[in-house]
Amino acid sequence: MAALLFLGFASGLPLLLIGNTLKAWMTVEQVNLAAIGWFSLASLPYSLKFLWSPFLDRFTVPWLGRRRGWLILTQLALIVAIAIMAFQQPKQALQLLAINAIVIAFLSATQDIAADAYRTDVLEKLEMGAGAAVFILGYRIALLVAGALALILADRIPWSSVYLLMAGTMALGIFATLFAPEPAEISPPASLSEAVILPFGEFFQRQGVLQGFLMLVFITLYKLGDALLSNMTTPFLLQVGFTKTDIGTIQVGMGLIATIVGALAGGAILSRIGINRSLWVFGVLQAVSNFAYLALAYTGKNYQAMVLAINIEQFCGGLGTAAFVAFLMSLCNQKFSATQYALLSSLMAVSRDILASPGGAIAQNTGWPLFFIITIVAAVPGLLLLPIFAPWNPKPATMTRPGLEEEEDLWETK
Repeated sequence: MAALLFLGFASGLPLLLIGNTLKAWMTVEQVNLAAIGWFSLASLPYSLKFLWSPFLDRFTVPWLGRRRGWLILTQLALIVAIAIMAFQQPKQALQLLAINAIVIAFLSATQDIAADAYRTDVLEKLEMGAGAAVFILGYRIALLVAGALALILADRIPWSSVYLLMAGTMALGIFATLFAPEPAEISPPASLSEAVILPFGEFFQRQGVLQGFLMLVFITLYKLGDALLSNMTTPFLLQVGFTKTDIGTIQVGMGLIATIVGALAGGAILSRIGINRSLWVFGVLQAVSNFAYLALAYTGKNYQAMVLAINIEQFCGGLGTAAFVAFLMSLCNQKFSATQYALLSSLMAVSRDILASPGGAIAQNTGWPLFFIITIVAAVPGLLLLPIFAPWNPKPATMTRPGLEEEEDLWETK
């Protein structure tokens, strides 16, 4: 669990540095609002990481084992790439900034492949809820550092110094990787073709072709409303009139604490009611929580309304993330965990990076109140698919994982 905490931190740190923190930098530099919204496409590698994930299943870096070797390699490269970001100039060279952001996204997505596979491999089935919550805790602490701390520092020191400091904090991930326990040895696929073909074949054979396709659609849509809102909250708050320090301390700081509490509460509740019921309860809550931002859009610059909106939305988002991560892990076969989890989490990232990318243009054309109503409506399609993939009361299926029949028998015996 300690290893997962720090690996979660290393996994979460790059995201805001090419996301909301970078958008805040671009907003201060007076970059066009539509361009800021479309800049989410720089995170496209998170959605496409399943394309190169078979390499991590098939090949092993010649140190630290099958998973940790890839982790240390990508973490070292991320330190260099984030440091280079410190010397970019958003207003004068937007294309160079985009290229740098894409490189960071590619390295970060590759680190995520290894970290997600490590987490899936190392956890026993009864540890999934707690493991998902602890990993999310580390992930959200990283967002606290890369968001709240970065924005507060940006009011006091140049953005270049902020990004250099953020690059240095990646050393925590290296420390975690060096001392993390190695998962039980699993035979990798015999060839690259097997690493590419078998994970997809095994998944669709187990789920059925139609059922498997609909499940991928469900994974893509489940957090769409949440992603559409999150994509534009920082520009919204800046345009309403809040300062960068306000956003750093309240939205990114206090809000991420609310998300952490939500994730830990979600892991605890999940262990009692199961994954399927958690998807129902938390999915509805994360959709309804967007009404808080709609109220803030009508209220205007009001600190009490801001605190309330941010905490409600972030807490409910944390609940939903804990259930969703545990759900994705439960679908993976350990032999192909890098490829299968990468495929599933890439589809989740499609909502955040592609489907949510027109958010700036939508807000610009509709105004903020109607935009927040659209984010609520966007959450409905995913909820409508819940009866197919997460019926309310399928008790034994909620905490099982494919490819572990012998372990299942052992637990039945115990």
